Amino acid sequence: MINVLVYGALGRMGSIVVNRVEQAGDMAVAAGVDVYSGGGAVYSRLEEVKEKADVVIDFSHHTLTPALLDWCVQKNVPLVLCTTGHDEAEKAAIHAAAEKIPVFFSANMSIGIALLAELARRAAALFPEADIEIVEAHHNRKLDAPSGTALMLGRAIQEVRPGAVLNTGRSGLAKREKNEIGIQAVRMGNLPGTHVVCISTDSQTIELKHEAHDRSLFADGALSAARFLVGKPAGLYDMKGIVDQA
Repeated sequence: MINVLVYGALGRMGSIVVNRVEQAGDMAVAAGVDVYSGGGAVYSRLEEVKEKADVVIDFSHHTLTPALLDWCVQKNVPLVLCTTGHDEAEKAAIHAAAEKIPVFFSANMSIGIALLAELARRAAALFPEADIEIVEAHHNRKLDAPSGTALMLGRAIQEVRPGAVLNTGRSGLAKREKNEIGIQAVRMGNLPGTHVVCISTDSQTIELKHEAHDRSLFADGALSAARFLVGKPAGLYDMKGIVDQA
């Protein structure tokens, strides 16, 4: 049985994670922590936790990451880090912690997106002369554009096109450069997230698409990441590792 500490347990995604863990036959909720807790079953501070955890799943806020990393290193507990929007100092802290404990860190916790990145990488390698565009759509409250997921897809393609440049703000009269990967962001309504990778030559076009129907898919991915991480040596892991072992 894998005992999971859920950090950010009272938030939208944290609540879903708690529910998913409780439904899983191989997992149990060791404890929940949320800075907005007013008491009861959920702790407000990590220092209050008495229960033993085999792994932490974090769906809180990126500003809380450094303190969470320190706690996980001190307790020697693996961490599945599901928050996004980290600044450079926070990213440096993540990499430093990964030298001491296993840390799972991905711009998107969907296994489907990880598969999309792998397929996009393979398609780009098979069609080295093709134009590639990434179009992503999210709800109208999302702050970052393009999304971290779209950038992740672009960087996956750059692995097989080292000279390619990500163009996230095309406008004006300039012609499209051959070595660019265009990324376009759409924001409207309550869309959980759609990502389309278009690979086009003069004679054919391939479209690879992932559409999120419900945000619970990110919780499911977090549970898969937790199972993957338990027992691993210190290091930085991501969804590609899960796809590669499938």
